[in-house]
Amino acid sequence: MRAVEIQEYGGPEVLKVVEAEVPEPGPGQVSIDVAYTGVNFADLKARGEGYRVPHLPFVPGLEASGRIRALGEGVEGLAVGQEVTALTEGGAYADVALANAPTVFPVPSGVGLRTAATLPTVLPTAYALVHSVGRLQPGETVLVQGAAGGIGTVVGQLAKAAGAGAVYGVVSGAAKAAYAREYGYDEVFVGKFAEAVRAATGGRGVDLALDPVGGDAFRASLASLAVFGRLVSFGNASSAPAWSVGQPELYPTGVSVGGFSILTLARTAPDELRTLAGRAFAKAVDGTVSLPVTAEFGLEGAAEAHRLMGARTSTGKLLLRVGG
Repeated sequence: MRAVEIQEYGGPEVLKVVEAEVPEPGPGQVSIDVAYTGVNFADLKARGEGYRVPHLPFVPGLEASGRIRALGEGVEGLAVGQEVTALTEGGAYADVALANAPTVFPVPSGVGLRTAATLPTVLPTAYALVHSVGRLQPGETVLVQGAAGGIGTVVGQLAKAAGAGAVYGVVSGAAKAAYAREYGYDEVFVGKFAEAVRAATGGRGVDLALDPVGGDAFRASLASLAVFGRLVSFGNASSAPAWSVGQPELYPTGVSVGGFSILTLARTAPDELRTLAGRAFAKAVDGTVSLPVTAEFGLEGAAEAHRLMGARTSTGKLLLRVGG
């Protein structure tokens, strides 16, 4: 079978298409004939700096849609040939991928395999940020970093559907700002934003800030909170040192800081992940949210997909077409 492999860390050029053995599912696993796989920023961090890479060579890819090829020992509730979408621990940039059974979900009725590939990471993450961790209440205000990306696109729509008073976004360029305004954002800031947020909210700040960037963006998000505001960190795209928050930052205005990682949740609380995914997928099925695929590449185009995402000009969701 074909697989896109990393044999050393570096730029997009280190992604190589190789011939590999078809993986067989172990106990509790499922193998999937991949139709489409999603491209995520975590894949770029894996390629460039070894994020969540246990060893080299390594095949990236955290989500895939397709049909079940084989079931490992002890797997129940799934069937060979069934259309599924799955969250993986890597390996989805390939003709056949493995996934642990608890992170394999039947494709919702009426959803095609192309759309299904956009679901496993983005929708549950966005739903958790708005509801499970962010606990957004009607009338509250929201600030979202990366508003034009996959997660940002869905968060804007979910926040509006939840009755947010105003949804503010942060992006890296004017074209992205225009895109984000189509998906629930009332106002979008380009680049630095802390002072603009205070101005937009009459000096009050926002009730909920969502940050996948870390570093300076994390600190600016914290500074943008209203009294009793909440900040949720869900990534470290900047690769900055781990943040630390304590009494000096939290006590004066009673703010709080939380965190979320869908990949970690898949390992520590798979049953909670399944519940979360079910609620999130329902929002796509009923039309509350949509996630546009803005670029699609063949498996051999993985490096080109990484270049596009790494240039910070992409919006929405990027996919690799494998067998779809």
